[in-house]
Amino acid sequence: MNHRLRPRRTLGAAAAGALVASALVAAPSGAAPAKNGCDNRTNNTYAKLLECVTAEGVTEHLEAFQAIADANDGNRADQTPGYEASVDYVVETLEAAGWTAEVVPFTYDAADVALRQLTPVAADYPANDATGTGEGDVTGSVVPVDVNLAGDRANSSACEAADFAGLDLSGPNDVVLTQRGSCSFAVKALNAEAAGAEAVVIFNQGDSTGPGDRFGAVNPTLGGEDVVGIPVVGTSFDAGEALAQEGSTAQVKVDFFEATSANVIGELAGKTDGNVVMAGAHLDSVQAGPGINDNGSGSAGLLEVAQQMSKSKPQNTVRFAWWGAEELGLIGSTEWVEQRTQEQLDEIALYLNFDMIGSPNYYFGVYDADESSFEAPVVVPEGSEDIERTFESFYTLRGEPYDDSAFSGRSDYQAFINNGIPSGGLFTGAEVVKTEEQEAIWGGVAGESFDPCYHQECDTLDNVDQHALSVNADAVAFAVFTYAASTEAVNGVAGARIPGRFTVPEPAGPEHTFAGPLGGDDHGHDHDVVGEHE
Repeated sequence: MNHRLRPRRTLGAAAAGALVASALVAAPSGAAPAKNGCDNRTNNTYAKLLECVTAEGVTEHLEAFQAIADANDGNRADQTPGYEASVDYVVETLEAAGWTAEVVPFTYDAADVALRQLTPVAADYPANDATGTGEGDVTGSVVPVDVNLAGDRANSSACEAADFAGLDLSGPNDVVLTQRGSCSFAVKALNAEAAGAEAVVIFNQGDSTGPGDRFGAVNPTLGGEDVVGIPVVGTSFDAGEALAQEGSTAQVKVDFFEATSANVIGELAGKTDGNVVMAGAHLDSVQAGPGINDNGSGSAGLLEVAQQMSKSKPQNTVRFAWWGAEELGLIGSTEWVEQRTQEQLDEIALYLNFDMIGSPNYYFGVYDADESSFEAPVVVPEGSEDIERTFESFYTLRGEPYDDSAFSGRSDYQAFINNGIPSGGLFTGAEVVKTEEQEAIWGGVAGESFDPCYHQECDTLDNVDQHALSVNADAVAFAVFTYAASTEAVNGVAGARIPGRFTVPEPAGPEHTFAGPLGGDDHGHDHDVVGEHE
């Protein structure tokens, strides 16, 4: 049985400056630390901090996450011992570094989900409960509706009431089998329910067109709460192909319950009251694998920066978050924000998000807050543009090409921007396929996904590019350190100057290589897209 969870229904660069290019290049991540060692000194300048933040340090944390997954059924998913062990590891690491660490619980609606074929073969299949599904436990005959298993697999399965003409759904436990295709998931489910189905299975289309292959288990969104009164689940193309066999019977189960999870919040107190610089990364993996790039990379990057900043005395309070249940619909970050009072939210100067920063077939993406490449489907809070420029200035200093990544709101910064908090972040790509132009800029392999192991068992230690991890670990440190000194360019709150001679280069400008509207940040969850259709 697949235990699944369901979303709840119910310093500006100009102020602090940047290290001159020659000095920054001279102290890349991974350089040998000073004689007294990074553990014993206060990293109060860019040069010192970036000298001590290393890919090796980040990898030590990734190795710990891998070991946790190996000891806990191969994953670190929310509501599993692997996630609980990941929480413990983060807390222990923060406290050992001198940060305060708080485990903040939250609750949300969850579901036990099962999709099991009984005949003509016996097998359990991956299954995701649809947002807006009803609940129930149905075992009965599988009735395919106008599915297409051959060729390009284009279809309009269950898109019209007429698709059900001549099908016998008069029994008490009929399981309708539909295929992802030319209409929304909601239309398919509602048509099946109206025709007399007691359960619905929607399987992926099984083609290679568009952003990534459509073979894995789909996460259907029906458009809101309680759209249908029967259980509706999404599954993979292979599962749908097996269930489409003549004489198939299956069990479909969706059973709701209230789940409790937790976020980890670490804090390094600053000198200025009421001005908090916040950064976060989701800590949970999917159930399919250990989640070392997604999102061990962002989680480990924050831990490394926390350790190396531990002896600094920032002007602004620095707060790091490791979010739970992101893979189930951005639940942990959303719940934490909802738990804050308006006064507490007003203290947050900005939020930085780090979700997948070491993809093996990477590009360097910066959230496109100024919408120079991608029109944002959300309101971009004022001040976010400075965050984008800060990251672009860092890449320019390092001589690394970068590109815009869509400011879509489809990661843990969503709840922050919904409350008007300036936000930004980095992303190195997920299931979208790298183009030849991108290969010429960043290397790697055109025609393959930025992360071929995205949401799969193979997202292990071998699924991280060390150069991308090294550069982005420093990018995280650079931005956090910059705004820990001053957020004046973001929210007008004056800060302190970082010691040393600093200059800020103008960003070199992105390499515009994306051909479509998805951009690099559309790596999120089918269940977050209302009315998903082809």
